[in-house]
Amino acid sequence: MSARSPLTSVAELAAELQDPDLFVVDARWYLGKPGAGRAAYLEDHIASAIHLDLDADLADLGNPAALGAPGRHPLPDPRAWADAMGARGIGNESRVVAYDDVGGWVAARLWWMLDDLGFEDVSVLDGGIGAWTAAGLPVRSGAEPDRSPRRLELTDRWTGVVERDDLRAKLGGVLLLDARGAPRYRGETEPIDPIAGHIPTAVNAPIDGNLGPDGRLMAPEALRARFERLGADGSGEVITSCGSGTSASHHSLAMRIAGLPDPILYVGSYSDWSRSGYPVATGAEPGAAPKPANTPR
Repeated sequence: MSARSPLTSVAELAAELQDPDLFVVDARWYLGKPGAGRAAYLEDHIASAIHLDLDADLADLGNPAALGAPGRHPLPDPRAWADAMGARGIGNESRVVAYDDVGGWVAARLWWMLDDLGFEDVSVLDGGIGAWTAAGLPVRSGAEPDRSPRRLELTDRWTGVVERDDLRAKLGGVLLLDARGAPRYRGETEPIDPIAGHIPTAVNAPIDGNLGPDGRLMAPEALRARFERLGADGSGEVITSCGSGTSASHHSLAMRIAGLPDPILYVGSYSDWSRSGYPVATGAEPGAAPKPANTPR
């Protein structure tokens, strides 16, 4: 398994599965179905994997001071989160591989968090648990294996992020990619946030476009071509957004694989923007940048 690679193949993971420094994370989670990811883990998972839940472990819900609040998945305090992950068994010498069953967008949230805080050897399992079982590799059921606590030292602040007011000031001068599906982007449906639509100037870039027919990430050259068509050619700042700062991490992963500069993540994403009273656009076009907040209407 290559250190610092953002992607791990099924064959690479299978070959390293007995390594005591390997730490496998099942990150399955389903929108609007609390506890369903944990239930899926208990039914079957890769041996040695633990389960980390997006709501309970990869966000700080209910904290109005958390970065990205009042969005649905604000980031936890880095120091507290490092202590929590160390208590679960992730250490400074660990090699972390995360997987899910939805193309990698939930696993990419863990990848992004560790990567942003300076952890070097974390990756996403290409194709997730579906690729693992399709290869005839074994799974187990039941509770998590015992993992001894380890010391995990991470940097003490999030860096590759932008908050709502700073984003608003940038609109029209940066490329904002919205990772949600097209119906939500256009405002035709909105299952969870208060207002349907998208942030003005955002370009729709559903994460499914990063995947091939087999559910794996496309080759680097294909990913690069996709992002260049969207306007992310490496010449200007790119900000990624989604519903709550989770699936947007998949674009960060894909752009890293494509050899493009890392984008900035709007952690609060549409769940934060739609609760702010700021303008919202609908339809298939990005729309015009809103006037500065202090400009009379």
